[in-house]
Parts: sequence; C-alpha cells; structure tokens
Amino acid sequence: MSFDNIAILLTIVALLAFVLRPKTRYPLPPGPQADLVLGHLRIFPSDNEGIVFHEWAQQYGDVVYVKVPGRSVIILDSVEAATDLMEKRSAIYSDRPVFTVLELVGFLPDLGFLPYGKRFQKHRRMMQSSLTQDACIPWRDAQTVYARQLANNLAGTSSGHESHMSWFTTALIVKVAYGFDIESKEDEYVQLAEKNEFILNNCGTPGGTMVDFFPFCKNCRWLLCLAHQIDPLQVQHFPSWFPGTHYANFARKWRWVIRRLYDMPYERVRQAIDNGDDTPSLVAHHIKKLDAQAEVTEDDIEDVKSIGAVAFAAGAETTASTLMVFLLAMTLHPEHQRRAQAEIDEVVGEDRLPEFEDRKSLPFVECLVQEVLRWHPVVPLGVPHRCMENNIYKGMLIPKGSLVIANAQGMALNENVYDKPTEFNPLRYFSAPEGAEEPFFQAVFGFGRRICPGRHLALASAWIAITTILAACYVSRAIDEDGKEIEVKIEFLNGLTSRPKPFPCRVVARSERKAQLLNSSAAPA
Repeated sequence: MSFDNIAILLTIVALLAFVLRPKTRYPLPPGPQADLVLGHLRIFPSDNEGIVFHEWAQQYGDVVYVKVPGRSVIILDSVEAATDLMEKRSAIYSDRPVFTVLELVGFLPDLGFLPYGKRFQKHRRMMQSSLTQDACIPWRDAQTVYARQLANNLAGTSSGHESHMSWFTTALIVKVAYGFDIESKEDEYVQLAEKNEFILNNCGTPGGTMVDFFPFCKNCRWLLCLAHQIDPLQVQHFPSWFPGTHYANFARKWRWVIRRLYDMPYERVRQAIDNGDDTPSLVAHHIKKLDAQAEVTEDDIEDVKSIGAVAFAAGAETTASTLMVFLLAMTLHPEHQRRAQAEIDEVVGEDRLPEFEDRKSLPFVECLVQEVLRWHPVVPLGVPHRCMENNIYKGMLIPKGSLVIANAQGMALNENVYDKPTEFNPLRYFSAPEGAEEPFFQAVFGFGRRICPGRHLALASAWIAITTILAACYVSRAIDEDGKEIEVKIEFLNGLTSRPKPFPCRVVARSERKAQLLNSSAAPA
C-alpha cells in the first residue's frame, strides 16, 4: 500500500464522515482552521498535547473542537466545563472510546479503560468498597513505615532518586493490593513496576495515536508485507510515518509484561489463601468473595485480577511521578522548603517524625502538597471520555461519539483561576495578605463517574512521604567538581503519565538526630 493509496483511503473516510455528520441547527464548538479532507490531523500534536490544547483554548475558549477523519475531539480546558459535562451530565459522558493500543498491550479489562456498562460498574463497586476514605485508614501504619524508609534511602544521595520513589510506591501498593512485603529493589514486583512505567510513558496518549484514530492500522503491517512481499519479521524497519507501525508493534512487544502483571500476583494470593494465610489485601478480599459464590466464571476471576493490576499499575506510577515533581520543586524553591520545615519543626518537634494525626496542624505543608499536584499534573490529559449521544452545551453541539478530553494541564495553567500559574507557589491557597485563596486543584483525579477510586490512598501516600522527607531531609541543587551548583532544567517525559526527566539534586539528612530517627523507625529495604 503506497502513501498515495493511504491518502485516498483517508479522503474516503473523511468524505463519508462529512456526508453522515449529524444535521443540526446548533454549531460545533470553535477550534483551529481545519484542512478540507484531513481536518485537524496535520496539526494534531504528538507531544506536549496539554500545552498545545491550552494554547488553542486561550484563542477559542474552554471548549475546543477538532476533527480527524472519522472522529470528533472535544477539549475541555476549564474545571467548569469538565464539571458541567463529565459530572453533571455523567450519564452520557462516562463512556470510553476504543483504545486500540492499550487493548493490544493488554490493559483490558481495566477499570480505567473499560467502556461504560455493567462490567465497568462491577469493577467500580469492587474498587470503591475497598478504597473509601475510611477503608484506607488501616493502611496508614504501612504508609508511615514505608515513607520513613523512603526518606532513609534518599538521605545522602545525589542520583537514582527515581528508583527510590518507585520502590516506595511499589512496596506500598503491593502491600495494599496483594498483602506482600517487598524485601529489596530486586524484587520482581519492582521490576514489573519499572516495566509498567516504561510502557505507560511510551504507548502514546490514550485515544490519540494513529492506531486509535484508524483501528484498521493495527493490521496494516500485514497489508504492507503482502503488497511489497516483505518479511513480516522485518516490520520494525518500516518507515515511522506508516500508520500504526510504532505504537502497534510496541504494544505487541510488551504485552507479556501486562499479562504477567495480571496473572502472577493473583496466583500467589490464591495459593496463600489456600494455605491458610489470612493476610488482608484488596485481591484477597475479592478472592474470598468469589469462594463464597455458588458459581465462579473465568470472567469473575479475570475481574479480580484486573482490580489488583489496575491498583498496581496506576497507583505505583502516578504516586512515584508526583514525588519526583515534589523533589524537582524543592530543588528549585528552597524558600518554600524552609518554610514547610519550620512549620513541621514547630508542630512535630525534634524527637519524633510526622504522623497522620499531625496533618490538620500543618496547613502550609498541605498547601505545598496541593501545589505539587497542580504545578505539573502527572496525568496531564486524564483518560478521554466518550460522549454517548448528541448533546448541547452552551448553544454548541457535542456530537455523539466524540472523544472528550479534560485537559488537566490546561486547567492548571488557567490564569483566570491561578495567578502566575507556571510558578510554584504554595501560598496561593492562603487568604490575604499572603495569598488569594485560590482553590485546590480539582482536576488531578479526574471527573464524574470516572474519578480515580484510589484517590484517598494516593493522596495520603503522597502526603506522608512528602511530609516525612521535609521533616528529616534537605533537598538542594547538586554541586559539580568545581563546587558550583549544577543547573536544573524543567523537562518532562510525556505519555499517559508524565514525570520530570532525570535531574541532579542532593538529598541529605537535616541533622544527626533526624538520621537516627529514620534509622530506628524505617522498614527494612
């Protein structure tokens, strides 16, 4: 199949979409000028999408319409618009589009990506019943112990911080989801978490790759092989512009990791229960519920596997990314770090480390954590929703089947809500005269019926980790061989999740007393 043939095929798809478009007197939302046939495909961003979408929103408004052949895309760039549609009209905005790449890599059934329906509702109930705010309280002891070990691991380091953050989040979520303790950074769960992070950051924006726009492209490698008599095993050498070549092949290559993530922990918990182990965990709870059923299907078992896998995959990566954003912010802003440490010292004192009971007495630390979440959202575009029927919003038509993106990154940069939004400033949430009582960032965990069910656990984990690091350690710029501070660049990796690119910084214990407290109270690494 030649490039000319591909262009002809896309033209036919576009013409059919034009002919079959809904007839209505309501206009579509505004957006950039489109090409006659390809719509906005030529200008649709493949990197830093949240920034590009926000720039469009500044010109066209907080509801932006773009079109690619066969698909309408609605970009919501304000909390107001996302709340109005995804929460107040959640009955028709809670579906998901088909995520071809994620399906190929094995992320189905997965609560985050399941289409709206009975199976989604079942998974949602299973997760929510175990991760309510009250249900998360029993995990506080584990969160505290692991946070202290994290601070202990970080103290005295000038590199490798990502691996320490990944260990903390992986150890914690494995404890919650499966009830197991991770003994070292060489544990298989840690290795799975690192591979999962790699997959999430390299499989493209959900619903935004060429394979997602044109699902038939996932098999185009075979069409090209037949047309040009190419050995299918050489498909990795196809040109990068060919639809589906990169992301479809990436998904197939790494599918085994996700399958391992589904199967291995479940089988281990299943065996432990059969051997009389009564250790509590999310998966163990649901396995025992299956054991009480009169009949258990393969889908029932797969559902329980999925609940554990989604907690593991989403919880470990997003919280680790949040902690890396925190580390970057403290490296760049020692003034905010010092103020937070002064508040902790006043409330906690020198002879102990922070506990969850201290949270209400640490308002600046709370605002610092909230600013970490806003300053750079680690899931910049959320996961796209799908509009299930034609809908009118503020006199504009949202066409049935539209992919609807809540641009969290754009919402964090909204100058109508946040003064100087690119600056890291925890004081923005304070009342005058120090601040302007700006609202905490609502978009961080999504909207409506698709809001993250693990948000209470995730926020608590981030809070105790950040507060413990601030209490016991000092973060500063790294020093080169000449004794000069090394410049830190603000650069981020972009995929489904986003975290800072590796950067140099130093983490040291604030005092000998703090080091002793960490050593005496941390869990074994």
